[in-house]
Amino acid sequence: MTWLVAGLGNPGDRYANTRHNVGRMVIDELARRSSERFRKVRFLPAEVAEIRAGGERVLLAASTRFMNESGPTYASLGKKHDVDPDRVIAVYDELDITAGELRVKLGGGSSHNGVKSLQQALRSRDFLHVRIGIGRPPGRQDPADFVLEPVGKKLGADLAVWVDRAADAVLSLIVDGLASTQDRFNRQSP
Repeated sequence: MTWLVAGLGNPGDRYANTRHNVGRMVIDELARRSSERFRKVRFLPAEVAEIRAGGERVLLAASTRFMNESGPTYASLGKKHDVDPDRVIAVYDELDITAGELRVKLGGGSSHNGVKSLQQALRSRDFLHVRIGIGRPPGRQDPADFVLEPVGKKLGADLAVWVDRAADAVLSLIVDGLASTQDRFNRQSP
């Protein structure tokens, strides 16, 4: 059976080092750990790296479209590789979770536009979520500006830890299952 890990983010160097790209950072970390590289997918706006986890085939995918329009890309990849929605893991930033905390869940709603796009394209809410808390913006800063501003050096070190933990959570979902992963990551402080 195949798993699909959708690392939600925006394409291009301008967005590479922003809070909104932590999903992409997580799949980059998973590919790095396995010494795999991303390759462009023919006829789809996506890059994919293939790894193995606990004997399972895992496709790490990044859409080359903007996050809010990326759902059809992931749905097409899933269809092409016969991946059911319950074997899709969406990894993304979450404003409503304290910075550095991690939450893993199955299904449910979301105010995150990238997740909404994925739900519509899959025609299902029944996929796994690895949500990386980035917290709310300080003062009256617009949340859109907050998630898209480049991360400074101080936060960059913290972000590397968050990405590493989220990568561990993705592997745990595949190898150990949802309940065990929630037990380990939803209760553990960073």
